[in-house]
Order: sequence, then C-alpha cells, then structure tokens
Amino acid sequence: MMRRLRIAAWPSPTAAAVVLLAIANAAAAELPFETATVETARAPLERVYDGTVEAVNRATMSAQTAGRIAEVFYDVDDYVEPGDPIVRFTDVEQQSALRQAGASLEEAVARQKQADAEFERAKGLFESGSSSRREYDQALASRDAAAARVAAARSAVATAEQQLEYTLVRAPYAGIVTERHVEVGEAVSVGQPLMSGLSLESLRVVVNLPQQVAAKVRVHKEANVLTDEGRVAAANITLFPFADSASNTFTVRVELPPGQFGLYPGMFVKVAFVVGDAERLLIPTRALLRRSEVTGVYVISTDGEVRLRQVRAGNTFGDRTEILAGLSTGERIALDPVRAGIYVKSQAVANDEE
Repeated sequence: MMRRLRIAAWPSPTAAAVVLLAIANAAAAELPFETATVETARAPLERVYDGTVEAVNRATMSAQTAGRIAEVFYDVDDYVEPGDPIVRFTDVEQQSALRQAGASLEEAVARQKQADAEFERAKGLFESGSSSRREYDQALASRDAAAARVAAARSAVATAEQQLEYTLVRAPYAGIVTERHVEVGEAVSVGQPLMSGLSLESLRVVVNLPQQVAAKVRVHKEANVLTDEGRVAAANITLFPFADSASNTFTVRVELPPGQFGLYPGMFVKVAFVVGDAERLLIPTRALLRRSEVTGVYVISTDGEVRLRQVRAGNTFGDRTEILAGLSTGERIALDPVRAGIYVKSQAVANDEE
C-alpha cells in the first residue's frame, strides 16, 4: 500500500510550490529503497541576469596631517586587521607642537591659581568694606579670563595630540590592501592618498535590470546569486528609484549574507530574480545520480523493473531540482540512487546465474 507524503512548500513567501511525493511502504518489501511518484507543482519563475561583485566596505586612506613617510607596514594583497597601523609619518613637528601646547597649559593653570587667589582676597576685602566694587569686578574678570585661557590651552593640547595621532594611520576595518600610493621617505600633504583597501566580509552584486523586470522585482524582492558553491539567497535587495537615462535600466544592489562563497570583488556572476511562479516538475535532489556529464534517475516501471534513465536537470530550489526533460508526471523514481544501483546489479547477477 502506498501513502502520500506532502513535501514542505518552497521556502519563498511568494512561491506556492508544493510537491506531492508518494512513498511506497509496501515497496520496501519488494525494493530495498524508497520510491516516490512525482507530480508537477508551482515553483518560482526566475529571470537570470549578469552582475558584478563589489565590496560594500572599500576606502582610500588619506593623510590628515603633513609630514614625511617613515614606515609603510603593509603592501598590496596583504590582509589587515581593524585598528592595525598601516602607515607612520615622522612626528618631530607634531611632538614639538604637543610639548608647546602642554607648556602653555601649565602656564595657564598657574595663572588661573593666582587669579583665583587674588579674587578670594578681593572678595573678602569687598565684603568687609575695605575695597571698592571696581576692584572686586576687576578680580572677578581676571579669574574668569584665566579660566578661559586654561580651557583654550586644554583644547590646544587636544588638537596637538590629535595631530600626533594622525601620524600613525590605522585600518578602519579588516580587509585586503588593493593599492599603495606612497613610498618610504616621500613627503605628503593633507588629503594625499596613502593606501586603498576593501573588505571581503561584506559583498554585494550590482545588476542592471530592464524596466519591465525591475517592476516585478520591486514586488517580489527575492533573488539568488548563482555561484560554483550553489545558490546563495540574497540577504537584502535595494532597487534604485530612478533609471539610467542612457540605457533605461534600473540598478539593483543584491546584498549577500555573511560569508565568502568563492566570490571576489570585480567578478561576474549570474543572479536569478524571482518575477512570479510557474508549473514545474521538481524531484528531490538526492534522487539524482551524476556521473561525469551525465545526470540520471532510477525509474521503476509498472512491472517493477528498475532502470537508469538520463534526464536533463534545471535549477535547484532548496533540496529539490527541476527536471526539464526525461521524466513525466506519475512515474516512480528511486530516492536513493546508490542503493538502487546496487539492487540493479544484484538483479543482473541473479538473472545471469539463472
């Protein structure tokens, strides 16, 4: 007796693909493997376009202070951790400016202490009636001016410390050095490029879509990047709200989930965008037998004979693969091609012995 097993719907919220497979329990006594009867089901309808991989985080570090290059710690193709120093400037001028600012701060603090003491004396004399209001106001103004000079001196010290910090350029994030713009001993000015790099931890694919397809992508917002390692579902899709005036195409950014997937910035890849759904013939991917360039499945005929049949496979959707040719609805297939192959060979040996 055979019972129906309802396979879970395609995980996409826009696709209502349901595959009905009939698992033969009674066949377990006849065949040492599970079988299934395949029926057509609705699955996502996709359009495939070429895209270019690019890094989300890429930057060119520039000089924020003038100086001469003392050290370059990394070169092209080197991996850099976040916060690692990549370039160091000579810092004689910055160190001198910091010492000067520190001395000015010490002077300002000393004068503030003197002004505070004079104000306290003037305040006491004024309260006792021994001095005039004018003398009290002058002492108060001197105290406030001294406090302001201390604040200005502290700001000058902070600025000098920051300028000194600028002599050691650090990586803003982990990544790969793609270009080196300076050499040791070279004098640089503020704003001059030092080193370029990008991060491989966050990638995206940029695709130009025709306006008719862009409208459907805007509705479904589902895409899969086709890589050598398989299909990678997009983490997010950003469709630009304007079209290119020359090509009349819309730019789409397909964000990839964390991971590498064998992709690098600058590579061309194909992206499958969901634009609707369609009737398809889907079977479990585990039922496929791949040998070199041949793809096949073991088919069980109505009289119980098991034979390997070549099929033409299409796209893979999760754990299911579309069959474009070689199978028809209602046919039974083996879900375990290895055990089915062993069974076929054993039957052939048994027939030879007879």
